[in-house]
Amino acid sequence: MAVDITSQASKAYEIVEAMIVQLKLPPGSLFSEAELSARIGIGRTPLREALQKLAQEGLLRAMPRRGMVVTEITITDYLAILETRRVLDRLLFSKAARRATQEQRRHFEQWAQQMEKAAAGQDLNEFLRLDRESDEALGLAARNSFAARARKPLHAHCRRFWYQYRHDSDIMRSAELHAAILRAVAEGNQTAAAVHSDKLIDHLEHFAREALDLL
Repeated sequence: MAVDITSQASKAYEIVEAMIVQLKLPPGSLFSEAELSARIGIGRTPLREALQKLAQEGLLRAMPRRGMVVTEITITDYLAILETRRVLDRLLFSKAARRATQEQRRHFEQWAQQMEKAAAGQDLNEFLRLDRESDEALGLAARNSFAARARKPLHAHCRRFWYQYRHDSDIMRSAELHAAILRAVAEGNQTAAAVHSDKLIDHLEHFAREALDLL
């Protein structure tokens, strides 16, 4: 039973995180555990575990006697997240380029192709799914679980911000930048992985300032 609850909690986490990132639960929205349980068809015990984790990651905030509220997106917080991501991403991508197995390298090349295909077809949800999967795989390939755990919630915040403010053309540029990182890792080029990592963060910072008319 414990294993089943753990599995359900993991499933609940993935579903609710996707709902937050894709703005199906928009910033500022308030909901109860019972309402969300009925909506996604997962029991309240595993859902509660998932919600607690999302609250720890800053995507949700508990409101006593009222339920949970989805946190707002602020430019100050977002730029601080990117500042932190720059350091962690550079570390993880360069280490992944050095430490990935041959099988992992083949998968990174496949992810690069699939992300470009999703972007060309303007399939935003598929692109975000591939982005999340490849992020997790890069963390595993780097073999630094501490950095990978610290980085994971930051990427969820970034995907949500990008989803809210992107334009159709943004997905192609984002796919190009992500694919460049994946291919550098696949080729075992640590320097290129770090350089392309910085280029992605530069793009995200520019995107944020442009989206909010701060340039």
